[in-house]
Amino acid sequence: MSSSSSVVYEGWMVRYGRRKIGRSFVHTRYFVLEPRMLSYYKRKPQHKADKVGWKLPIKSLPIDGNCRVEDRGLKMHHGHMLYVLCVYNKREKHNRITMAAFNIQEALIWKEKIEMVIDQQQGAAQSDGNRAISSSQQKASLENGRKSSSSDHESLYSNEEEEEEEENQRSLLRRTTIGNGPPESLYDWTRENDLGISNQGSPDQVFSRGHWRLVRCQNGLRIFEELQDVDYLARSCSRAMKAVGVVEASCEAIFQLVMSMDTTRFEWDCSFQYGSLVEEVDGHTAILYHRLQLDWFPMVVWPRDLCYVRYWRRNDDGSYGWYSVVLFQSREHPNCGPQPGFVRAHIESGGFNISPLKSRNGRIRTQVQHLMQIDLKGWGVGYVPSFQQHCLLHMLNSVAGLREWFSQSDESQVLPRIPVMVNMTPSASSKKGRKAQENTTQTSLPMDPSRHSTVLEEESDEDDEFLIPESEQEPSTREDAENVKQPGRDEEDSDHIDLSGFSGNLRRDDRDNSRDCWRISDGNNFRVRSKNFVYDKSKVPAGKPLMELVAVDWFKDTKRMDHVARRKGCAVQVAAEKGLFTLAINLQVPGTTNYSMVFYFVTKKLVPNSLLQRFVDGDDEFRNSRFKLIPSVPKGSWIVRQSVGSTPCLLGKAVDITYVRGANYLEIDVDIGSSTVANGVLGLVCGVITTLVVDMAFLVQGNTYEELPERLIGAVRMSHIELSSAIVPVLED
Repeated sequence: MSSSSSVVYEGWMVRYGRRKIGRSFVHTRYFVLEPRMLSYYKRKPQHKADKVGWKLPIKSLPIDGNCRVEDRGLKMHHGHMLYVLCVYNKREKHNRITMAAFNIQEALIWKEKIEMVIDQQQGAAQSDGNRAISSSQQKASLENGRKSSSSDHESLYSNEEEEEEEENQRSLLRRTTIGNGPPESLYDWTRENDLGISNQGSPDQVFSRGHWRLVRCQNGLRIFEELQDVDYLARSCSRAMKAVGVVEASCEAIFQLVMSMDTTRFEWDCSFQYGSLVEEVDGHTAILYHRLQLDWFPMVVWPRDLCYVRYWRRNDDGSYGWYSVVLFQSREHPNCGPQPGFVRAHIESGGFNISPLKSRNGRIRTQVQHLMQIDLKGWGVGYVPSFQQHCLLHMLNSVAGLREWFSQSDESQVLPRIPVMVNMTPSASSKKGRKAQENTTQTSLPMDPSRHSTVLEEESDEDDEFLIPESEQEPSTREDAENVKQPGRDEEDSDHIDLSGFSGNLRRDDRDNSRDCWRISDGNNFRVRSKNFVYDKSKVPAGKPLMELVAVDWFKDTKRMDHVARRKGCAVQVAAEKGLFTLAINLQVPGTTNYSMVFYFVTKKLVPNSLLQRFVDGDDEFRNSRFKLIPSVPKGSWIVRQSVGSTPCLLGKAVDITYVRGANYLEIDVDIGSSTVANGVLGLVCGVITTLVVDMAFLVQGNTYEELPERLIGAVRMSHIELSSAIVPVLED
């Protein structure tokens, strides 16, 4: 740190980008973060109070409340992993700085520091005056029609010395989630509860007691076996098993070691023989090839290999620090066909959950959970039942290997590395398998011609804040549900509303086993900030929502559907005729076919000076900092339940949102495709959407004592939605 008081943070980082010819480059640059500016220099500048003697920076970016720090995840450069961040202004999308670090801890520090400066600028802007827009502003908003609040659909390659980068419009196929996006059914198991505790965001609460049974303890690990119903086991290759252990190392160091597939892995993973990168889908998703080293009669049993998609994310649990999730699931890939002399095993689901624990006697402790549900294929599985379990336990013992590796090594020396696999052309003997592979396109990751495994693209838009954990830890349940109904609320309770005349193309059905329908979800299923949250971080059941959900539309079209409130005869126009106010939330899912799920919430009036009224009449910056979603998957596959989770998400900080303010309505268009991480989660959901029951609650976040307790705008449950039931809307000009 510099002695200059105006500098918030500074240090050496890496400039990452791509030249015109497509090759990636990295340059070491000195970055300086000031209260209103982020700059980088070729050499470390000489700090002086008047800044005389500072050389001009190569590039500078003004920092204000409209800036965003985008986590673009991992990028490969000559086999080494870089953790890439992109800082840009939502209103000046061409002005951005891309920076990277070889160490994820350093990248996280920079991300937190820059976000702190952005929050300070937002707070300064909010304190300048009332957030309510004037009538003239409302008129201008109506005349302008649609005002985009944020956009990151384009990437800019800025000039630096002799290198010149081009701005390229990202291909929509890159953001497709219906059929050719990131993993479609990647099962994230890491958000279910352990020990039967509520899963409102704590990372160490993985799996409930009803789902898992301790089967043995070995090598200092607890080995669990999943308990499932008969129908599930009939469809599954085997039961899932997981190993749980404690490693005395930081979460970041363990994460970096787990992500590596170089010779270092031989030192802690006894089941590893060889691994390489097949394709880098984006900064959080990659296709890997992996050969297993199994010790079960190797002279008789053929060796196994894997081709699988690996997805990772990191979240702040709000108490002990950042925790990491790494997920695996088998995928077919044109460049990684069946190999001679190997049996291609199949991972149904698996991965690592790496979460920090409280330190003990000053020593860092991290809980590592390794789960695998794998079908090793071949004759050994059918004829010798012990073969499957023996090999699975052999793989799970890698957690013990991690523990011993860190107890005998210096964790600071870990630099993850993955050899790059350009192509693995199947031999002539595997043509039959390749042909079968081409016929199973529904289970494979489609290839986008614009994405090549050897090209490291700067334009991949990664944002691991789609599931933005709140900065506060989930509180204990010492407050009762009765505390929800407290006197003196500044928000109105929805009076009885005449529901006649409201209709959407998706039907409402309140029966439990109904399909392709919606119903109103119980608000008490969601926990929100209590009145005393600013003091004790406690949360309570949400209770009755402020607005009434009257209709749901399920649309599809070849292009993105914006401002759906202009559709003739929609619920917004029906509500206007009844003198009601409508909040329309349009969740936009991009793809070859674009989908939109539109929820219409109505109320008789907005209470003046209430939080909801200030949100409706506020500016986009205020709305983005407050609009929150709480998701949940009560029914669905294990990996999807965990990918979605139940962590509250500030949507305005994760994806692009456009607000359309009408005379008696506010439409919120949420472009989920603007974040690749959000896209990845959607890819999981859309691939198995007909098997899911999804709950969603929308609310405006309360930050001060006067704005608390939080109240839901509304909550909805979507049951087993069919893509084929979506209709093409007729939108008025």
